[in-house]
Amino acid sequence: MVFSSAIFLFWFLPITFLLYHAIPNKKCKNVVLTIASIVFYAFGQLQYLPLLLFSVFCNYIFGRMLTERHSPKKTKKIILTVALFVNLGLLCLFKYTDFFIESLNTIFHTNIAKTGIVLPIGISFFTFQGISYVVDVYRNPREGTRDFLKVVLYISFFPQLIAGPIIKYHDVSKEIDDRVCTLQQTAEGFRRFTIGLAKKMLLSNAVGLIADTVFGLQASQIDMRLAWLGAICYVFQIYFDFSGYSDMAIGLGKVFGFHFKENFNYPYTADSIKEFWRRWHISLSSWFRDYLYIPLGGNRFGKYRTAWNKLIVFFATGFWHGANVTFILWGLFHGLFSVLEQYNIIPIQKMKGNVVGKMIMHLYTMLVVTVGFVLFRSSNLSQAAMMIAKMFTLTPATVESTFLLTQSLSNYNIFILLLCVVGSLGIVPKLQQRGILQKNVVEYGSYAFAMVFLVFSIIDLSASAFNPFIYFQF
Repeated sequence: MVFSSAIFLFWFLPITFLLYHAIPNKKCKNVVLTIASIVFYAFGQLQYLPLLLFSVFCNYIFGRMLTERHSPKKTKKIILTVALFVNLGLLCLFKYTDFFIESLNTIFHTNIAKTGIVLPIGISFFTFQGISYVVDVYRNPREGTRDFLKVVLYISFFPQLIAGPIIKYHDVSKEIDDRVCTLQQTAEGFRRFTIGLAKKMLLSNAVGLIADTVFGLQASQIDMRLAWLGAICYVFQIYFDFSGYSDMAIGLGKVFGFHFKENFNYPYTADSIKEFWRRWHISLSSWFRDYLYIPLGGNRFGKYRTAWNKLIVFFATGFWHGANVTFILWGLFHGLFSVLEQYNIIPIQKMKGNVVGKMIMHLYTMLVVTVGFVLFRSSNLSQAAMMIAKMFTLTPATVESTFLLTQSLSNYNIFILLLCVVGSLGIVPKLQQRGILQKNVVEYGSYAFAMVFLVFSIIDLSASAFNPFIYFQF
């Protein structure tokens, strides 16, 4: 079940919302949300529901064991090690087994058969939430709970179960126990959900069709113009797809009284790769910072060790996204530029000293991000190399490539691309900050636009088939 489906919008969400608000008891409300979350996951992959519940149960037990006050520190380290082994073992088993088999076959020229294991939806997200819970309890036993229902709700809560944001238990523990759903908060939540739905249905899906068309062409059919169009469209597609999902998740959380932290903060306005990662998929970046980068030593042991730690984190970030060498290289590609910025080989601060330098740094950042996403989007290294070569090679335009370009750049698609630029650069919030737009105008206008967006999204939904989010595959 996905947020952008008729069964979710017209059946699951209304029924869950009405049941939740019909029950006055707070603990019973938690039961309603827990059951709804289990149904939500089962609807998508019933066969992997036991895996989700097993993961939750294991992390609950590990948390209980770590809350024992009289347990020696050595014993707690063993428990933590076992917990990490179980969580990462399950993730590797279901997500990376065939990748490892394929790698062995390539290196040693063997012919080991692949398992054909179907990837459980959301496994990367609920595994990381389970790890963060156990590690936080290890660091501070008071972070844990003896109530199994709370752990089930925390990990399986349907708004963030499938594709994040990655939530830490201590950020929502108080609201699991006691939360308030006001009319204003509910309205704000539904507005945020509707804006996220519009990002997915009206923007991401539209530019995604262009990107899919270009990436599906043969090398002989693509020239520089088409290559850049496909790359730019994918840059917009993945942003509005994933930030749209995050908006929907945060909005739904608010509807039920939870306040999730922001997951995107206009990353395409960044002036460096370092800043980009402070704004892109914030929950994942902070997770790797807290549970990998800092434990590795962070920046405490000199610049060379810091650079090495960064490369490890970016390698892990790429590998987390999928069992493909393109994801790993995408992560290392970003890691390389992050290290170059750290060593001041790319002089960020010096360039940011004036308007022209700031513009140059922004263009540099977006160039790195765009090339990186071509690598991310490509199904293999050959396709990635071909697309990147086409982007930077002047080739004669053919009748076919000109026709495809003209067909892709219809008046409607140009309008959508302009909306993507406005939406990704946060132009409206900037105008509000500068006093050009009044706060109450933006506030009331956003509700009016949300209603219009909802109507158009539903119309688009009725004419569409399945609308999966990109990050469901991770």
